[in-house]
Amino acid sequence: MTILVTGGDGYVGWPAALRIADRTDDRVLLVDNFGRREWVEETGATSATPVASIDERLEAAREVHGLDNISFVEGDLVEKSFVDELLQVHEPETIIHAAAQPSAPYSQINGERANYTQHNNMQATRNLLWGLEEHDLTDTHFVETTTTGVYGAPEFPIPEGGATMENQGERDDVPFPAMAGSWYHLTKSHDAANMRLAHKQFDIPVSDVRTAIVYGTETAETREDDRLKTRFDFDYYFGTVTHRFCAQAVAGYPVTVYGKGEQRKPFVSLEDAVEGLAQLAVADLDDRPEGLTVYNQVTRAISIVEIAETIADVGSEFDLDVAVEHFENPRDEDETHKMEIEDDRYADLIGEQAQTFEDGVQDIFETLTRYADTIEAHEDRFLPGVLEESED
Repeated sequence: MTILVTGGDGYVGWPAALRIADRTDDRVLLVDNFGRREWVEETGATSATPVASIDERLEAAREVHGLDNISFVEGDLVEKSFVDELLQVHEPETIIHAAAQPSAPYSQINGERANYTQHNNMQATRNLLWGLEEHDLTDTHFVETTTTGVYGAPEFPIPEGGATMENQGERDDVPFPAMAGSWYHLTKSHDAANMRLAHKQFDIPVSDVRTAIVYGTETAETREDDRLKTRFDFDYYFGTVTHRFCAQAVAGYPVTVYGKGEQRKPFVSLEDAVEGLAQLAVADLDDRPEGLTVYNQVTRAISIVEIAETIADVGSEFDLDVAVEHFENPRDEDETHKMEIEDDRYADLIGEQAQTFEDGVQDIFETLTRYADTIEAHEDRFLPGVLEESED
């Protein structure tokens, strides 16, 4: 049996692949085109943690964890011929689809990058779904990490997937409307719709894992050897808010909160995100979802100001004098939005939450303080820069 992990060189994909390989005797095949490394380099940024080559990573997985069931193939999922060959040769029982251009700010730079993001993300997903149909693999469990960003920021509690609509006295359950706020997030709205259609037309079992903002530097598997570390981006384009704030603290900058900062966002630790994907990947045929199941991969909604204050408190344990400063908000957003999001289905999947936000920040500082020089050398990347357009 084969479990395919796309985006296997990525921030979530790599540690997820390690966890999955450790939980099963099945072959775990990673696929990636190293796009994330290229996009970050293009913006003039870098990962704070050194990212080993894929060969070094696989060697460490074998040496440290005895994982002889993990391998890698390089390829671009946008190319249908590659996807067709991949599915024909390996016939995966499960696909963990974590490959995407994942940055909303990157997708917003200009039309070229918006077009690239949408073509890259949506074409890859369509190629995989149609490939399963065309190669008689419709029993394959298709699991995709989409995003909680497809919901936008409604005033009512966000359900785990669908919504109930009432019109002229009649009620029905319908897919949650696409309320994405960026060209990247909209790709995941389209993916959700395409997965729903593929399930309806091809009867493919689908798990739509709507991933919150992920924070953290380590999982149980990656902390054993530096060659197993996953990447840690802290720049404006690819660094999430918690990661940027922690990097600012390490570099001696104040943590910058826009406006009141009371708006809440959904979060999940890297450890808990990896666990959910592993549970879905190794589920027995009798236990895995048969239809289309939506999971809100989130353990807690946290306000921006609480993030900043937690980072300041934990930073003091590392002799960091972290100041929290409020600035005028350049964004048009509700600075007091109290997001509520249901996560019962995902909580049942992972069981007890493995890492609190405070523990996650502690983990981040333990890692980042080792690489303070790298952060300080790229501290100009905390803010957006003007990217040079390609000549072609």
